[in-house]
Amino acid sequence: MNHKSIRSWLMYDWANSAFATTMLAAVMPIYYKSVAGKGLEGNMAENYWGYTQSVGMLLVAVLSPVLGAIADASGSKVKFLAVFAFMGALASSGMALAGEGAWLLASILVILGTLGFSGGNTFYDGLLTDIARPEERSAISSRGYAIGYLGGGVLLAVNVAMIMGHGMFGLPDETTGMRAAFLTVGLWWLLFSIPLFRNVKERPRPRVQGGIGTHVRTGFSRIAHTFKTARRYPELLKYMVAYWFFNDGINTIITMATIYGAGIGIGTSHLIIALLITQFVGYPCTLLFIPIARRIGDKRALYLSLSIYLVIVVLGYFMTSALHFYILAFMVGLVQGGSQAISRSLYANLTPPSRSAEFFGFLSLSSKFSSVAGPLIFAVVGTITGSSRIAIVSVAAFFIIGMLLLRFVDLEKGAREALAGEA
Repeated sequence: MNHKSIRSWLMYDWANSAFATTMLAAVMPIYYKSVAGKGLEGNMAENYWGYTQSVGMLLVAVLSPVLGAIADASGSKVKFLAVFAFMGALASSGMALAGEGAWLLASILVILGTLGFSGGNTFYDGLLTDIARPEERSAISSRGYAIGYLGGGVLLAVNVAMIMGHGMFGLPDETTGMRAAFLTVGLWWLLFSIPLFRNVKERPRPRVQGGIGTHVRTGFSRIAHTFKTARRYPELLKYMVAYWFFNDGINTIITMATIYGAGIGIGTSHLIIALLITQFVGYPCTLLFIPIARRIGDKRALYLSLSIYLVIVVLGYFMTSALHFYILAFMVGLVQGGSQAISRSLYANLTPPSRSAEFFGFLSLSSKFSSVAGPLIFAVVGTITGSSRIAIVSVAAFFIIGMLLLRFVDLEKGAREALAGEA
């Protein structure tokens, strides 16, 4: 085990989590509505924000598998990651230039930032097979998510201080504080990515000769090959279908929790505090899943985390106060990082190592499209019943179906299939 490479790989989670917290979850949505979207009538700012997110995710879904295949063919996952990280960091800092009414510029920058964040993660996840043996991946993946929670939480706390206590930082108002926060996200992302770019090396493997055009053609042909040869990995396919369901449940909670809380009367400040709770609880609890997974096994540890999500969904139906929201945020922090880390390591163990970026890109494509279902079901149930409380309970179906499908996945057989495919 190369400890320096592993530490450097882990630092990228610390680096790019700033985008997930400050840009996607906390500060940017507020800035988009109150500043960049100023002058838009009615709820058009919210609508444009939704369209912006959809376009960004669609681009990631379409491009990720092709780029992953190209990266595998050229042996350039680290280089591709560097390009996407730079694009995401530059877009984040550039948001400071989007003034009042500049919603179109803000949307373009958010799309580029989302592409840099999610597209880069395809290559980052794919590097897990290069730096760690199969038996090490679950623990290392968990440590990555844990450090990401801590890094994102630390910068978010600083950014909230810059905004709410702008005078202490020599800033004239909250809007300037938000613009300064955007600058810090880009700088943070680039600074803490440097160790990965310098110290993480991919395993030597045969490369396809030729220029970028050759690699592009190879990338498309390998994606077609992925679809054709996927039947050689039946356990991987079964796991992927289960993943679509339970991951959609997790993503629905992440994306709908704030608007659900606001809809039942939870104040903005309480929503932000709850996000901070999730971040800082997520750090130690994600690390806690390492010994839990070693003791009871990765699959049972994943079952445990998904079961707690079921409890969260049910309790969400009865939530009435900010205190209840804090409690649920704490519970999400208990399991969110652990479930995502274990899911990532299990998938890595089921993929042929030399095609890891290609298969992670394929997972990114499929999961991005499948993730439409959760919010859609939430909206449809809420519309039919007129109750967001019933809508939140409907999310339980994704966890139940995912857990049932997971029972049919033989992880040991799947690992053997992956190695056989490598041979």
